Amino acid sequence: MMMIMNMILLLILCFANSNLVLAGSHHVIGEQPLSKIAIHKVSLAINARASLKASPSLLGLRGEDTEWVAVSLESPEPSENDWVGVFSPANFNSATCPPENGDTHAETPFICTAPIKYKYANHSNSNYTNTGKAILKFQLINQRADFSFALFSGGLSNPKLVTVSNYISFANPKAPVYPRLAQGKSWDEMTVTWTSGYDIDEAVPFVQWGPMGGRQTRSPAGTLTFTRNSMCGAPARTIGWRDPGFIHTSFLKDLWPNFLYTYKLGHMLSNGSQVWSKLYSFKASPYPGQNSLQRVIIFGDMGKGERDGSNEYANYQPGSLNTTDQLIKDLDNFDIVFHIGDMPYANGYISQWDQFTAQVAPISSTVPYMVASGNHERDWPNTGSFFDTDDSGGECGVLAETMYYVPAENRAKFWYKVDYGMFRFCIADSEHDWREGSEQYKFIEHCLATVARHKQPWLIFSAHRVLGYSSNSWYGLEGSFEEPMGRESLQGLWQKYKVDIAFYGHVHNYERSCPIYQNQCMNSEKSHYSGTVNGTIHVVVGGGGSHLSEYSKITPYWSIYRDHDFGFGKLTAFNHSYLLWEYKKSSDGKVYDSFTISRDYRDVLACVHDGCERTTLAT
Repeated sequence: MMMIMNMILLLILCFANSNLVLAGSHHVIGEQPLSKIAIHKVSLAINARASLKASPSLLGLRGEDTEWVAVSLESPEPSENDWVGVFSPANFNSATCPPENGDTHAETPFICTAPIKYKYANHSNSNYTNTGKAILKFQLINQRADFSFALFSGGLSNPKLVTVSNYISFANPKAPVYPRLAQGKSWDEMTVTWTSGYDIDEAVPFVQWGPMGGRQTRSPAGTLTFTRNSMCGAPARTIGWRDPGFIHTSFLKDLWPNFLYTYKLGHMLSNGSQVWSKLYSFKASPYPGQNSLQRVIIFGDMGKGERDGSNEYANYQPGSLNTTDQLIKDLDNFDIVFHIGDMPYANGYISQWDQFTAQVAPISSTVPYMVASGNHERDWPNTGSFFDTDDSGGECGVLAETMYYVPAENRAKFWYKVDYGMFRFCIADSEHDWREGSEQYKFIEHCLATVARHKQPWLIFSAHRVLGYSSNSWYGLEGSFEEPMGRESLQGLWQKYKVDIAFYGHVHNYERSCPIYQNQCMNSEKSHYSGTVNGTIHVVVGGGGSHLSEYSKITPYWSIYRDHDFGFGKLTAFNHSYLLWEYKKSSDGKVYDSFTISRDYRDVLACVHDGCERTTLAT
């Protein structure tokens, strides 16, 4: 009771910005669920007879970073609009709510921070409105702070605080968690990125690693973080802000090709003791050009889900957990992942990045998890993004650039190349200018031009937005079947350097084109391509989990296969002459579309339209 009274006093002292946009005042498809909560409109309706009790009070006693919590709820005035929010840090109130645009106009009680998730009180007990009793089960992850649960009446648009639970926490909230592997700038370098609560003045981060069963060594890690002031707008710098902790990256170098390695994340405390993660393992990259089985997963727009059924998350990114679970199930059968943009769809609610890294950790801790920049990571007005939209919720790329490592020369410009065995991947950043003459255009040409095709025959281009071909409905209405200005500058490069396949997300469905150049199918085959590389196959694989996109009513002649469902793709290089593409549904993991490419090096050298080297009659 004393805790509740203290919280009431804190609430009454709060200040808020009267000009904040009303969260939840509009409803669109795919709207971030947390944005529907008008958290700054909270008023007090404290009821001493209501109670919330969370148990267990101490989590992760055996080192777990994920735990289930039961919340027992009793309310003397139950309503179907009652909901319970999970807050972290537990003391979610503030007497100094940060203003937006310098406005410090005082209002009545205000909560400064959105919850990290929520459920309606009747989620698991349809009889709640009669009995006033329910037990809600939440799955919590270690997020560097304690937790509390708050009961609200009045629904999401007019919330009234009724009561607050006891505080609970993980045994070591600062523990190193959620490792993310990524290829380094060299083929024989693996990077490990993770999150913790330890700043460098408290503990020294490192990775202990070595060949499986062999001598272990230690590599130091760098530490990054960012502040509220790094965010470009609301909600990221207002109600969506949450301290991100510290993000560490270590570089494991001089790896032997294809060797299995084990690793542990470590922090050496100032008193000499050490904090450890559990043991993980990975397989090093093959040598560029190496002739061996190499398997690649690629998809976009997955988002995140909540295994505890927290309200509306399944509606926000309905296929996310299915995609994640299929990949976890098949983890032994692929070697590297490319998630080509739109990762958690946090849209300025910073807590959701922890949720996402936890969701994909079984994958990202085992194989390189390469990411690309999407509109929901980068775009914000007047911040240098090519598209002047507010899709990032004020994050303006800071979260993606910090939470994940990519081997870019400048991580704020999210373009880079990856050599993986017989593959060369050129990953573009569709949120920056790609047009001819731009800085990125020069990178793309350099990436495509510098691969030795007799060693690395499979040349792949990828970007988040569809810079090639898609019969998505809004592209159809524009009459272009592409992102505006998409392929005009790049198709000459794809043709000149004979790009095999171009992959895209952004459009939330699956579609495969014929080998195409300047709107002309260059091959009449549907499932097997051989001989000269005379056009690039364009594949939209943006059905990773977010709400699905509709197709144009017209099916273009170049569209070979379309699927309005959640799924992901798999590339398998069997050798230098044979490549298999498979599209799998997330619901069952079965193959629904596929094609093969077979050819020899001389087929890559062959002269094609707009793809011929100059010749001379001189002898």
